[in-house]
Amino acid sequence: MSATRAEIAVVAVAELFRGDGEIVASPMGLIPSLGAKLARLTFEPDLLLSDGEAYLVDENGVVEGWQPFRKMLDTIVPHGRRHVVMGANQIDRYGNQNISAIGDHARPKKQLLGVRGAPGNTANHRTSYWVPRHSKRVFVDAVDVVSGVGYDNAAKAGLKFHDVHRVVTNLGVFDFATPDHTMRAVSLHPGVTAAEVAQASGFEIDCGGAPVSREPTAEELRLIREVLDPKGLGDKEVPS
Repeated sequence: MSATRAEIAVVAVAELFRGDGEIVASPMGLIPSLGAKLARLTFEPDLLLSDGEAYLVDENGVVEGWQPFRKMLDTIVPHGRRHVVMGANQIDRYGNQNISAIGDHARPKKQLLGVRGAPGNTANHRTSYWVPRHSKRVFVDAVDVVSGVGYDNAAKAGLKFHDVHRVVTNLGVFDFATPDHTMRAVSLHPGVTAAEVAQASGFEIDCGGAPVSREPTAEELRLIREVLDPKGLGDKEVPS
């Protein structure tokens, strides 16, 4: 059975948590949630899954523990014991993320969520991003509002625990492990070319030597299709 693009993305998100151990995973959205659950069911069994509000849950949504907001702020966030996967309406070459507004700050064309918890997330613990549609509207030369802090602004602010880990999209996986902390390709999903990434990005992304993203194992594919996403909702978010 060949994997769909959505299933490739789920595995790529699961890989974000490899080696994290017993920390709180806060995946936001369908594909991030499926990826975190897959990681827990396979190579990261100690991962703590958050429902995003007040509880720690297992891969079936059964409550395992109470996680009030104050406890999260007092004991988890300041000590880096969390890996959050957020979305991004805009993201730039240094990993600055915008979920607040599009256009001039004084008179934006479109009001979005607001910065929400993005500044605290990127200042205190590992943060990754999920973008279901890699395009020039999202991958911009400079974000209109800095919600999540990128590497250039983190350096200016002297942030001690800043760690923007990866960006997973429908085209590939990207990180910032370059001398100047600009975005590069870690892997491209099967069938995706460097030219396709360039055409869909508003700035240059180094794709040189990027391997093909790994496909799910037979067991991972079974878990995705039979246990985690039997209705195939992921394929609606990320068509092949």
